[in-house]
Amino acid sequence: MTQSSSSTRRRNLLKGAAVAASAMSVPMVSQAQTITWRFQSTWPAKDIFHEFAQDYAKKINDMAGNRLKIEVLPAGAVVPAFQLLDAVAKGTLDGGHGVVAYWYGKNQAVALWGSGPAFGMDANMVLAWHYYGGGKELLDDIYKSLNLDVVSKLYGPMPTQPLGWFKKPVARAEELKGLKFRTVGLAVDVFTEMGLAVNPLPGGEIVPALDRGLLDAAEFNNASSDRALGFPDVAKNCMLQSFHQSSEQFEVLFNKSKYDALSTELKAIIDYATQAASADMSWKAADRYAKDYAAMQAEQGVKFYKTPDSILRAQLAAWDKVTQKKAAENETFKRVMDSMRAFAQRSGRWKNDTDIDFKMAWNHYFGQRRS
Repeated sequence: MTQSSSSTRRRNLLKGAAVAASAMSVPMVSQAQTITWRFQSTWPAKDIFHEFAQDYAKKINDMAGNRLKIEVLPAGAVVPAFQLLDAVAKGTLDGGHGVVAYWYGKNQAVALWGSGPAFGMDANMVLAWHYYGGGKELLDDIYKSLNLDVVSKLYGPMPTQPLGWFKKPVARAEELKGLKFRTVGLAVDVFTEMGLAVNPLPGGEIVPALDRGLLDAAEFNNASSDRALGFPDVAKNCMLQSFHQSSEQFEVLFNKSKYDALSTELKAIIDYATQAASADMSWKAADRYAKDYAAMQAEQGVKFYKTPDSILRAQLAAWDKVTQKKAAENETFKRVMDSMRAFAQRSGRWKNDTDIDFKMAWNHYFGQRRS
């Protein structure tokens, strides 16, 4: 071997060793498999609420890249709507989208997250209490006491829900007595106290029951959902404004074992997606609800009426009777009520003193002008 070829060989060996050393100094990056979760909503596929559930999942999917993918199925795809909580806790589903009031049968205290006047707080203020006033810890404790292996995320403040759809408008609380009526949560007890015969049907069953005369009147939630469910096809009168569900929000459930196994980064993505979805849902609702509200009047002959103040006051009186009784029977119910009341008294005073009457400005520009 010549001296030149020997030198070349040594250089190649040194070069190979350097490359190997360099490769060893670079950490090995594994390509993790995508985590795919199957969620179910408690809403029919055509309902805007199911669309909100899909919007929520999309935000997580977009931010998580190929690390986490959530697929959302409509109500009934795996389990009936009111069985969602148990299905998520058991791992039959990885998660779900609904409202806390649906789990009223587990512990009546959970319906306080949505049913009733919330001591004068709107839905966004209830979310403020939940995240900054102790509500989240109380709800987590309730689920833990029921041995439900779930993680709950609340978001999406809902506008005040209508009193409901009627064959003819009602002017006095006495006209409600004896009516066969649909609602859910603690509103069942409130309307029962007011003399109605209440049936807490799932959303997809309400309009058929109205059509067959099994219900005289019913409420669901909002102009877009009510229109999609077909309320204008079976009733032409809708009473707006009510205290029975004036402060409700959505709940997203995760199976706790599967959620806990996620990385810190993916958990953060879920948290921030929850906050983003809460704002986006509010903005979309303001647009879509207004359009469907106008279309039902212009195209389907629906008449909307403001619920008389006398009925609203009767609701408040019935609410007080119902909740005082339940607080005496259920320590958890009382704890939730006391926490909510304390937050509402402090924060509600600030809000009421601070907020201007936007209706005055709207009437200035769009209300009927008197000559």
